[in-house]
Amino acid sequence: MKGAPHMAEKLTPREKGFSEWYVDLVQKAKLADYSDVKGCMVIRPNGYALWENMQRVLDKMFKDLGHRNAYFPLLIPESYLKKEAEHVEGFNPQLAVVTHAGGSKLEEPYVIRPTSETIINRSFAKWIQSYRDLPMLLNQWANVMRWEMRTRLFLRTTEFLWQEGHTCHETEEDAEKETRQMLEVYRAFAEDYMAMPVLTGQKSESERFAGALRTYSIEAMMQDKKALQAGTSHNLGQNFAKAFDTQFQGRDGKMHHVWQTSWGVSTRLIGGLIMTHSDDAGLIVPPKLAATHVVIIPIFGKASDAEKAQVLEKTNALAADLRKAGLGVVLDDDDTKSPGFKYNEHELIGTCLRIELGPKDLAKNSCVMVRRDVRQKEFVSLDEAVSKAQAMLDAMQKDLFTKAKSFRDSHTFEVNSYEELKEKADQGFLLAHWNLDPKVEARIKEETGLTTRCRPFDLKQEPGKCVVTGEPSPGRIVFSKAY
Repeated sequence: MKGAPHMAEKLTPREKGFSEWYVDLVQKAKLADYSDVKGCMVIRPNGYALWENMQRVLDKMFKDLGHRNAYFPLLIPESYLKKEAEHVEGFNPQLAVVTHAGGSKLEEPYVIRPTSETIINRSFAKWIQSYRDLPMLLNQWANVMRWEMRTRLFLRTTEFLWQEGHTCHETEEDAEKETRQMLEVYRAFAEDYMAMPVLTGQKSESERFAGALRTYSIEAMMQDKKALQAGTSHNLGQNFAKAFDTQFQGRDGKMHHVWQTSWGVSTRLIGGLIMTHSDDAGLIVPPKLAATHVVIIPIFGKASDAEKAQVLEKTNALAADLRKAGLGVVLDDDDTKSPGFKYNEHELIGTCLRIELGPKDLAKNSCVMVRRDVRQKEFVSLDEAVSKAQAMLDAMQKDLFTKAKSFRDSHTFEVNSYEELKEKADQGFLLAHWNLDPKVEARIKEETGLTTRCRPFDLKQEPGKCVVTGEPSPGRIVFSKAY
């Protein structure tokens, strides 16, 4: 049609600039945009649909384990943060503080929520009296603010959306069990829904959450071979309980401080999904998290009005059948855009499966199906279209995980000297011996840009010698450049 667009917007190729490709994709696929508020982003409907689907799945996983949702204030009295010294020291550089409201100066400043351990503990101290009140298993879906100097859409912004779980337990053993259980929830979600393989393990002491006893994380490898910390789970011990006097009468009749955990994932997961799977044509979304699974595109060409009517009738019927099967379907019958433009547009925004149907296909009782990740045409009988679409989506989900895991495994190396660590600094996950000295860890970061990610649970640990000092090491830990 005269004046109609022919091509969707092109992205910077990944090989020319991974960061530029990423920002291009986020904006041109209409996932997010920049805001006039420094460091903050606008999450557009395409991006928010992904977050809603992530929320839906995770929320059920949490509730299946007995957690309930609550909501706590955005503003936290400054004095609350000061009650746990390590916590306030860890977050102090990132705090945004409200000093005035209602036209006058506040008696006590409020901190805009960077995380909620302190204000939630204030409530726990009131609500928990006896061991009968335990375990207390809460989760909050909220926004938080951490003042960031360098930001990147979804990956690191001043304000972001997340969930934060907060639980209280009778014993340290119960708290540790909860901490590890929630890390496993994150692993299962990342791998089973995001098709993003992750390492699970314990963070180093310097990477531990401020105020926690131990921090565990899931770590994923992006296509540029950098690591992304995609979720964390913290055993808080009794530090916050003692700061806020959160006590309960135990089974022995004596008063005890509770043992606590906190754990969270954020909209950073959307960045992880993009960088794990997408290509130079645009976004690729694992079907289990996609808002739109199928786009049906009628192909009219030089068809007569009668033929067009027949095609539209069939495409509408097929769309209805696919929706009945539980799939998200768009029928793109906009005749101001060429088929080629539509193909590119739906590849850019990450629609999982494309179905093309024209008069010639209808005459053969068939249609053309194209999976977004492999982009190969397949001719399918219309009688089998629904079952075939479901099978192709299932295969796509599995193939995305297999491809990502193969990529990660082929870029994971054991290194046995500092020189080798330096040489392979940009090549992926490096498994190296380290003597646990934070000063050595800091030196490695300064000289190579590598940070410790985690000590994976499934990595067989054998004693060795630190690659920097030659001193004893309890086992290998993952080093990588990271977001």
